[in-house]
Amino acid sequence: MFSEMPRRVAWSAAWRISLWGTLAFSIGTLLVFVFLHRFVADDMQHRNDAWLWGAVSLLGDFAERTPKDALYGQVVGEIAELVREEVPNKKRSLSNADDHVFFLQEGEDRSLKLWVGAGAGEDTLKAIHGSRILPDQPIDLRVDGMGVPFRVVSIRVEDGSRIYLGLSEEDQLRILNNFRFYFVLLWLIIVLFGFALVFSISRSLLKHVQTITDAASRIGRSDLTTRVPTTSRTDEVAHLALTLNNMLDRIENSMHQLHTITDSLAHDIRSPITAVRGRLEASLSARSPEEQTDSIASSIEVLDRLSQFLTDSLDVAEANADALRLARSEVDLEEALASMIDLYQPSMAEKDITLDFHHAGPVTISADVGLIHRMISNLFDNEVTHLPTGCRVMVDLRPEDSARLILQDDGPGFAPEIIQHLFERNTKGRDSSGHGLGLAFVDAVVRAHGGTVIASNPPSGGARIAINLPLSSGVSGYSRGPEVVDQVELSKD
Repeated sequence: MFSEMPRRVAWSAAWRISLWGTLAFSIGTLLVFVFLHRFVADDMQHRNDAWLWGAVSLLGDFAERTPKDALYGQVVGEIAELVREEVPNKKRSLSNADDHVFFLQEGEDRSLKLWVGAGAGEDTLKAIHGSRILPDQPIDLRVDGMGVPFRVVSIRVEDGSRIYLGLSEEDQLRILNNFRFYFVLLWLIIVLFGFALVFSISRSLLKHVQTITDAASRIGRSDLTTRVPTTSRTDEVAHLALTLNNMLDRIENSMHQLHTITDSLAHDIRSPITAVRGRLEASLSARSPEEQTDSIASSIEVLDRLSQFLTDSLDVAEANADALRLARSEVDLEEALASMIDLYQPSMAEKDITLDFHHAGPVTISADVGLIHRMISNLFDNEVTHLPTGCRVMVDLRPEDSARLILQDDGPGFAPEIIQHLFERNTKGRDSSGHGLGLAFVDAVVRAHGGTVIASNPPSGGARIAINLPLSSGVSGYSRGPEVVDQVELSKD
């Protein structure tokens, strides 16, 4: 029957779970039964031994007190008959005392002196002579012609004879056999019912897993809109379905971003490449070395801008896909700002911009130092590019619950039509000549480091960008020292 069962069912996970679970339960219950059977058998034997020792002691006492005359055998025999009527655990409806108990007295010459029991006593005495019966220890004795053994104890009396009292183990064996029969019957019923129950539950549970697998296998490279079915349950299978759907959402989002990036890059780099080609062709037909040098230099400048544009675009895409790779180290944000301010002094001097740097000492964060410098560079590039001449830029760095960096100017502020989309790719004002990646890159770097960034137009005018970055885990606290204000007057002179 098993060989005819479909392979998919015979070797399914539900079948294996049910089989191994039932096997473990079966072995466990069998071990419990063995222990329980042993306990019951030992308890019954202990009770029988106690009765035998009490009865044989009583018979020995009567045998010693009874005069050794013609009535000795009759008196002791009657006492033995009375003792046999008190057999423990005897099922009287099935048998009588003659079958369950015997009394045998052996003389000093090892001959049969007195016998009370079923049949003749010679066979029993012969079996006793063939066994080693210790004075203080009951033994199991098998007699020819008897189907079940006897539990036998012995005691020596003063006249040198020995008294043997035997109790049949038929009732004990019958009880234990019934116990084993009903246990096996009940055990088989429970095992079969348990197997069916476990198999039904496992198959029902794994059926949903198979449904998820089938749905996942139908999701092709070009079709990422399909989702695996979910249920209202809160078990591990439902959690698996939700996790797969979330993963598919991220994959679909990443593919959408990839398509958007490739389309955008194809559109945005077409013009720079055409310009570079035109200038290089012009350098080939230049009349003088100076003209050729100018064309090549301008081409290199365009290629540098194109390289920066590609780098920023890829970084923004990776950050949006939560895949931006960080080489973290301990970074002093105050030192990074100071070095970038020194770098941008010449550019700001061209537009007569004043920069106030408010800080209270070192602020340590765990970050990628290269990305942090590029983030600050993009912020300063925006100020240099979009601020009119003679404006003021205020940079404030404070260690609060996080490293808080505020960049504020007194310029015209962000255009109302783009303020809600400042951190999206390709967002730029009408008069901007850039690619709209500066603030998108800033947002990508901040989010990759677990921080937040907010841009706004304060009521007092100008533009304001507030950045919060987590402090380094090695910094347990911050003792604020005296505030330092670095005012950098950047003028053409």
